[in-house]
Amino acid sequence: MPDLHDRLRAHVDAALATLAAEGALPAGLDTTGVSLDAPRDPAHGDLALNAAMVLARAAGMAPRAIAALLAPRLAAAPEIDAAEVAGPGFINLRLAPQVWRSELAAIRAAGDAYGRADAPTGRTVNVEYVSANPTGPMHMGHCRGAVVGDALATLLEWAGERVEREYYVNDAGGQVDVLARSVHLRYREALGETVTVPEGLYPGDYLAPVGQALAAEFGDRFRAAPEAQWLALFRTRAVAAMLGRIRDDLKVLGITHDRFSSEAELQASGAVEAAEAALRARGLVYEGALERPKSLDPHDEWEPVELTLFRASQFGDDQDRPLRKSDGSWTYFGADLAYHAEKAARSSALIDIWGADHAGTVRRIEAAVAALAGADYSFTVKLVAMVRLFRGGEPVRMSKRAGNFVTLAEVVEEVGRDVTRFMMLTKRPESPLDFDFVKALEQSRDNPVFYVHYAHARIRSVERRAAALALPAPPPLERLDEEELGLVRLLVQWPRLVAQAAAAREPHRVAFYLHDVASAFHTLWNRGNDDPVKRILVETDPQVTAARLALAAATGVVLRTGLGIMGVTAAEELR
Repeated sequence: MPDLHDRLRAHVDAALATLAAEGALPAGLDTTGVSLDAPRDPAHGDLALNAAMVLARAAGMAPRAIAALLAPRLAAAPEIDAAEVAGPGFINLRLAPQVWRSELAAIRAAGDAYGRADAPTGRTVNVEYVSANPTGPMHMGHCRGAVVGDALATLLEWAGERVEREYYVNDAGGQVDVLARSVHLRYREALGETVTVPEGLYPGDYLAPVGQALAAEFGDRFRAAPEAQWLALFRTRAVAAMLGRIRDDLKVLGITHDRFSSEAELQASGAVEAAEAALRARGLVYEGALERPKSLDPHDEWEPVELTLFRASQFGDDQDRPLRKSDGSWTYFGADLAYHAEKAARSSALIDIWGADHAGTVRRIEAAVAALAGADYSFTVKLVAMVRLFRGGEPVRMSKRAGNFVTLAEVVEEVGRDVTRFMMLTKRPESPLDFDFVKALEQSRDNPVFYVHYAHARIRSVERRAAALALPAPPPLERLDEEELGLVRLLVQWPRLVAQAAAAREPHRVAFYLHDVASAFHTLWNRGNDDPVKRILVETDPQVTAARLALAAATGVVLRTGLGIMGVTAAEELR
């Protein structure tokens, strides 16, 4: 069944179609910009319609003139009590109280499926997230991207998409050679040598077990052997060990990927050559030299070098980009281009979750996807800013285990999975996030994690207390007062919010919304502190008790399902 917003939007579309058929409005007006949204001030009504403002220019009419034609048509709809023209041409809609009671009953009937899309879209969306170099354990920057990507994937599934969660393993290039050399050093240490980690190698103790395993397997065979004899072997073993560590770290957060794609395997498969050939056949790859970098000092020497270039500037980039280095090997961009071509071939849309330090590469990959998959292909990059760690306001920078950063596992061990995941979604991902260990566990309304959990725990508490009561069924929802119907109005926004957040690729909207729901519920709860008649359980009035319990249960549904999208378990009780 369509949700309330969709049903009301159908009334708007029907009214516009009737006005066009009567000649009062031009036919064929584009209504894609028309929206029904809750007004900032509830005194203005339940919903505000912008149709007259959006259509005025195309219709060649004043917005208020269109609104005056449209408002009476809408007021005739059974759900709408009044449609009032306001300001320059907005139409404020007031819905009948019975609408909200019916919607509350619908929430209770749908249960934990409320807000989920009725039917699949038939599309497959590939969400690539984390994709950290396999050179060490996950840190808090990786944590935030992991949570954002995982919550977004679940949100898209709720909106009806089929989702493939993917991790791209950067196991080709110089960083994995550095990893192999770092492991060789730990291998020698395991054989009894006293070693000092030189500048340029990975210093963390997390590599010691890898070195110990290699020493147990090979003895001193590679202790003094030339690098050429052990580099490839140690690289393979080290990458496998680090990927195992990464998988374990992600499982601590409740995250698993459907697919791990290897850059080394991609290059070995010939996929990069195939992508280059396809672009060259279309005249989009050529041999040439880049212009002198504008950032280069005019007095510095610079000599142009002939390279294999992709015409990225034809697709919105600010310059063409090298696919190969001067020695003929692939650039990082060349491999990334082929990787995105491969993903686009098996998906309807692509979403990449990257660290903010990759902002400079967005336009070139957007250009590559546009060239390979078409300008209209859906490709989104979400940039995630770093997390700054604090403890009681003091910065936390170092880890005993990792050497120079705090690991994801250390954070989850201290504050728990649910707190960690929720906190990662409390700000827009492109904004820096301050994570304070003390505040994250603080039981106060200033802590959004606690505030939302507390609302759900209160609901569960009152439901347990009411289990033995003899209450009327179905609950007489007409006993709910205007403030209580105000919470229903907020709950009814949930299906619309799921759809909008999924379309915008913004899972943090769920966290913001749940905080609003929790706040509204706490406000109603606190009324009973001063007036016992306002409590949910009123022993002398089983009818109002039944109605308020229905409202509490519906609130619990929305809190629980929203937290589920975030990957957070709703609290049954708080201690």
